[in-house]
Amino acid sequence: MSLPSLRLKANADRRLRAGHLWVYSNEVDVAATPLQGLRAGQQAILETATGKPLGVVAVSPNNLICARLLSRDAKLPLDKSLLVHRLNVALSLRERLFDQPCYRLVYGDSDLLPGLVVDRFHDILVVQLASATMEAHKDDVVAALVQVLKPSGILFKNDSAARDAEGLERYVETVYGEVPDWVPLVENGVKFEAPVRDGQKTGWFYDHRMNRARLAPYVKGKRVLDLFSYIGGWGVQAGAFGASEVFCVDASGFALDGVERNAALNGIAEKLTCIEGDVFEALRELKAAEERFDVIIADPPAFIKRKKDLKNGEAAYRRLNEQAMRMLTKDGILVSASCSMHLPEDDLHNILLTSARHLDRNLQLLERGGQGPDHPVHPAIAETRYIKSITCRLLPNS
Repeated sequence: MSLPSLRLKANADRRLRAGHLWVYSNEVDVAATPLQGLRAGQQAILETATGKPLGVVAVSPNNLICARLLSRDAKLPLDKSLLVHRLNVALSLRERLFDQPCYRLVYGDSDLLPGLVVDRFHDILVVQLASATMEAHKDDVVAALVQVLKPSGILFKNDSAARDAEGLERYVETVYGEVPDWVPLVENGVKFEAPVRDGQKTGWFYDHRMNRARLAPYVKGKRVLDLFSYIGGWGVQAGAFGASEVFCVDASGFALDGVERNAALNGIAEKLTCIEGDVFEALRELKAAEERFDVIIADPPAFIKRKKDLKNGEAAYRRLNEQAMRMLTKDGILVSASCSMHLPEDDLHNILLTSARHLDRNLQLLERGGQGPDHPVHPAIAETRYIKSITCRLLPNS
């Protein structure tokens, strides 16, 4: 395969040589290799200013990140063979870590497959193609997954906003075998079913797996409140770990149906109470009813999706955590989480401290957690690290 060239300006290769995988449009020598001459989804040979090849990139000429490195060997473009190799490398890590075949198998850039996410639910695979290059190679993706994993079904869940920037249509389609609407998984020894076709993202969030496992010593025999519960990842595990009562709050009736479904799967339906509605309104009503909880989990959707949302997003995190703190017992535990890439962990730490002091309470930070190892962080790409989880203890100010 003969590939076109994409040449960098002088010294623009330093960041890539240091380990980064992205090329920004202002780093390209457009006089030598015009970006307009390339189409979205095309592959190209990335070159230094002197013409030395740096590897093969996936091109997105209309985006600020106009290219992403696929291979540092100019002779290895993205094809089925490279996909099989990368999948086997990713699989070897996950099989070492988890005793059940339920995990994120591919996490984009961190697994050297930019634009590709694959979540595994036993023998069902849910795939997200977020780049024009991966979309162009979707048949190779399916063939490679079938060769490596021999699944019974593959679902393309290509309905995310990330596709808009690539000029790609959104769609959800079964592309191999059969995929039911709800698929089984096991996390931390607890059974679940995830709505892969109609649920959020791929239907499940494996990223907090390790943080949810750490709930066990805190929730046994305790009254627990799970805010933004979705289908019960936190709340159902809290019940399975021995909580006496669990209240799950979510705005989606569909999600809460999933909570009840998953609670029943684990024989803990009698412990679970679902509250449908706005979380902030539910907190006000629970407080008015003088309800109190020993453990509260606050794991909201991203309040800060873009840098310009930072100020309003931080205010939302403070409002949420402060309202949650008001609902805690005297020696209560708060698990405060964020999936906002643009919120640094230290900022969440400061939000928790400020909220506690505003309520005249003392705060102890007990544990800090991030995303699980099936969401590995690329050390040169800060954007691949997004999950924060802080477990803290709220004490009276005396």
